Amino acid sequence: MPVPSFIESLHELQAALDASRTLAPAVEAAGEALLGCLCAGGKILTCGNGGSAADALHLAEELVGRYGVDRPALAAVCLSADVTALTCIGNDYGFDAIFSRSVEALARPGDVLVGFSTSGNSANVIAAFESAKKRGAVTVLLAGRDGGRARAVCDHAIVVPSTNTARIQEIHTLVLHQWLERIDATDWSHLAP
Repeated sequence: MPVPSFIESLHELQAALDASRTLAPAVEAAGEALLGCLCAGGKILTCGNGGSAADALHLAEELVGRYGVDRPALAAVCLSADVTALTCIGNDYGFDAIFSRSVEALARPGDVLVGFSTSGNSANVIAAFESAKKRGAVTVLLAGRDGGRARAVCDHAIVVPSTNTARIQEIHTLVLHQWLERIDATDWSHLAP
């Protein structure tokens, strides 16, 4: 399989970006759900597998730490990050339950679960969405292709119109940065100690 040149990859990314313009309303709506949750004192849970786990961790760490401005820490937990919980749950309940079991323990009504799955077919992300819904949490999917099975079980679906995993993940990063910019622009003085 020939390796695309950097210029070819840039052209492919530009095409995916142009096609993603239609996602703006979904990105804004999901961003408002995250912001509303945090303003109400709720927490953001994130999850994903492989590269999507890195995206999930990226979103959570920027909320707890900081993105662009100094502001109070915001409640976020990446369910993909705790190797002891993942291996314990995977060993005792199976890989499909690694996120749903943590959602069962941590999610409360009004919280938001953001699941990253480039295919939209990750069984453990789908199970996490189902668990979150039972607990009254809002669910947000970042996917690609056609959104897969997860699209039907989430409240907000951001489905990048591409079949290339790398381009999908690159646009996922743009989306989560957009959310973080909106969150950073919010007055968080009510949370200051």
